[in-house]
Amino acid sequence: YRLIPDSLDGFIGQQHIMGKGKPLRKLIEKDAIKSCIFWGPPGTGKTTLAKLISKVTKAEFIQLNAATTNLQEVKKALEKGRENLKFGRKTILFLDEIHRFNKLQQDALLPDIEAGNIILIGASTENPYLSLVPALRSRVKLYEFKPLKENELRELAEWAIKDKKGLNGKISLTEEAKRYLIKMAAGDGRKLLNYLEEIASIYEGKIDIKKAENVVGTPALKYGKGEYHYNVISAFIKSIRGSDPDAALYYLAKMLLGGEDPMFIARRLAILASEDIGNANPDAILVANAAMEITSRIGMPEAAITLAQATIYLSMSLKSNSVYKAIKRAMADVESGVELPIPPYLKKPFKGYLYPHDFPRHWVKQKYLAEDRKYYESSGIGFEKKLEKWLNWLQGKLMERDNSK
Repeated sequence: YRLIPDSLDGFIGQQHIMGKGKPLRKLIEKDAIKSCIFWGPPGTGKTTLAKLISKVTKAEFIQLNAATTNLQEVKKALEKGRENLKFGRKTILFLDEIHRFNKLQQDALLPDIEAGNIILIGASTENPYLSLVPALRSRVKLYEFKPLKENELRELAEWAIKDKKGLNGKISLTEEAKRYLIKMAAGDGRKLLNYLEEIASIYEGKIDIKKAENVVGTPALKYGKGEYHYNVISAFIKSIRGSDPDAALYYLAKMLLGGEDPMFIARRLAILASEDIGNANPDAILVANAAMEITSRIGMPEAAITLAQATIYLSMSLKSNSVYKAIKRAMADVESGVELPIPPYLKKPFKGYLYPHDFPRHWVKQKYLAEDRKYYESSGIGFEKKLEKWLNWLQGKLMERDNSK
């Protein structure tokens, strides 16, 4: 809190939106900022920038935390904005953790944002496309905050150590200790400052890596149920789809150690087995189903081994999304209103129906759709290739001797 800079030049990070000449910076400098949402990981400067705006803006600054405030307090702030406007004064309402507001609370902000009674600045660690109602999103500008880069964390650490408002030179870091703390902070400036503050409360003088490690201990795993949760499961699935078992195992470990529900992972593996592998390897869905069944019976920590086995198998399996595309095409036709009458001989009773088992190869040419439609297209990969060849043989498109190839 003490290290909140006095000017925009002292703000560290987010150069893609706060660099000289960038639109957001220009709006702040001209005291012309509009309602907006700052969103991104913790410790990237969202609250710091909002408080910095309160120092450089001419508007009244009202700060609330959505986790602890109530609707009555919000309405009071909105009323203050309307009163200020009568005297030509602007009001900035800063709502930290705005994603914690429910739909009713978010809707309460809309009329005053629309009328320009207040300038809303919301801060959120959640993706606004998932956590905010569309009506609110359409009325604000979204600014994404990114994890601080290594050089930015280094600048932050050096400033915090030397500045009188920080540690005022009480400690210094060896290069090895500095690199270690930057690595452990993992893009989170607040975490880095917390490390430094704790180190300075225990030690003085030169801090080597052993002292730094003593303070940091075992870092907490970065995992949660919000945006990061969706990013990790997405990376997990895409790694399996891309046939990279090592990457998939890393994300699997991250989810399991982060407390993810193992059955959620098992269900996603079962979906992937059909969506991305299908009949290129029909055993994939059997493996995924077995993993889901075993996981439901034994739970963690042993289920980690089962899920790892299934992950490796699916990663290394031949891939085909022909099944996925086929059902999507068929469903698209049905949803768009394509109505194909059922041929009379396919209805009960079976008058005119040709019974395939009464014919050679147990197949007979017969129309099963009122008009020709092509939904399934073989990828020609793995077992799918064999199925395609068998069907071609069955329909007389290949000589019988080719069936064994």
